[in-house]
Amino acid sequence: MKNIGTHSFSKFSDEYGSLIALEEMKQIPFTVKRVYYIFDVEEDVRRGFHSHLELNQMLICVSGSVKILLKTPYDEKIVELNEPSKGLYIGPMIWREMFDFTPGTVLLVLADELYDEAEYIRNYEKYEVLAKEYFKE
Repeated sequence: MKNIGTHSFSKFSDEYGSLIALEEMKQIPFTVKRVYYIFDVEEDVRRGFHSHLELNQMLICVSGSVKILLKTPYDEKIVELNEPSKGLYIGPMIWREMFDFTPGTVLLVLADELYDEAEYIRNYEKYEVLAKEYFKE
């Protein structure tokens, strides 16, 4: 699927615990301009329901687990994030929905741009029209 990828991050562990270091343009394939995290989501709540015109993001579940539905007009897949050493890259024009949050889940999101509401596509029908043109081969 175009504009989606999973990443594995090196974990360093010893008798003091574990550590994962993330650096932009190394483990994170873009410059990070915004960081936020999602937490305290009830198990039966779905979030997201949007796409971005140009934004790149890396999602990392630092605690618990969550499933991410990734969708284009031509393809669909579900990725489960449940390890802090795994990341999910989501590029432009990918519809996403997050669901099945386990208790205590913390989902960290790194983005390559500051928040801009104009960058969001929140209506699926509008998304589908734009995405069909975007993904046209």
